[in-house]
Amino acid sequence: MESSAIAEHLRVSRWGYAAVNAAHILGIALLVGAVIPFNLHMLGLWRGVPRMMLAPVLVPVAATGLALAVAAGTLLFSVKAVEYSGIVFLQIKIVLVTAGTLSALLLHRAYGWSLQNATEARLRTHALLSLACWLGALVCGRLIAFVD
Repeated sequence: MESSAIAEHLRVSRWGYAAVNAAHILGIALLVGAVIPFNLHMLGLWRGVPRMMLAPVLVPVAATGLALAVAAGTLLFSVKAVEYSGIVFLQIKIVLVTAGTLSALLLHRAYGWSLQNATEARLRTHALLSLACWLGALVCGRLIAFVD
């Protein structure tokens, strides 16, 4: 992976690396910015706003953010794949992103994109798991920068 043309280009291209890094941050912002309010709604906030109004906006924004963050993150990883693969915070981040993604996919597969027929208990459980996964991944991602 480190010897790929794109990884080699990113290692020597100040602006190329910066652009991919910015795309990763934008993806994270879209993902977390959509996931948190949707999960808070499932936990009981903004009861006056129907889930049917939030889901068509927030679910695609979160999915787009996830796709962008994963694609850009993979490119960033490729620059120093061997070194980065040994960082515990990155390993935990990958597990949390995988768990958060699978949890959301399974929930939406079971109840549809609007989660219309999901029980309140199921929604609360998912929301707590989702918040733990995404906020944990966010923290682990920042901690990567502080590892020697």
